[in-house]
Amino acid sequence: MDEAGRGPVIGPLVVAALAIPADDIEILSKLNVKDSKDISPNERLRIFTGINQRIEEKKWKLGLIFCSPKRIDINSMASDLNRLEIDLFSEAIFATDLSSDSGVIRADACDVNEDRFKIRLQSSLGEGWGTWKIDAEHGMDSKDLVTGGASILAKVSRDSAIQEIAARTGIEIGSGYPSDKTTRFAVEKMLSNGKPHDSLRWSWATVSDIWQNLHGTPVPVRTQQGGPVVQSSLDDW
Repeated sequence: MDEAGRGPVIGPLVVAALAIPADDIEILSKLNVKDSKDISPNERLRIFTGINQRIEEKKWKLGLIFCSPKRIDINSMASDLNRLEIDLFSEAIFATDLSSDSGVIRADACDVNEDRFKIRLQSSLGEGWGTWKIDAEHGMDSKDLVTGGASILAKVSRDSAIQEIAARTGIEIGSGYPSDKTTRFAVEKMLSNGKPHDSLRWSWATVSDIWQNLHGTPVPVRTQQGGPVVQSSLDDW
């Protein structure tokens, strides 16, 4: 299991759970699977295609979860990103629809405390997964081939989502990270209308700062119903 898109200000956070029989791990080696950050986009796409071929043949299973910016923003009002990712990792595991009674779950821990991540994931999965062993470590995608495969599935899927946003808006998105000048310019354009664009994470400081500079008011917040609520500024009181 791995995720892509935790830090970006634009687009979804994607979590992938790749489930394969232990005897098939050698196939991933032949595909030259590595941590998605260590290979080129073309190489990622080639491996992505190879893995998906086996998923389509029903030899392997995939749980792929797209967490929207809206869900991230609403979660931030009462929780934190670490706890949200536990929910997303659990959802991805459930989405594989595995019938096996036991096995090993290897996850790239998305918490500074690996043991806490493991305990929370086990608790979130519940008793039905109590016979499974969970290994959660930082950098698991570079240590384990199946986790590396999951990282490629998550990364290519998120890149595809970003390309869709760029095509739909006509705006060059860049990497999606706040440090990217292209992304910051995209955020400015996506904040120029009466409300922040739905593809933005409104709760990110980058969005708040740029909105404040453009409009002179606090950034709106999302509601469960999807509409924005405009926050009052101190000057209004």
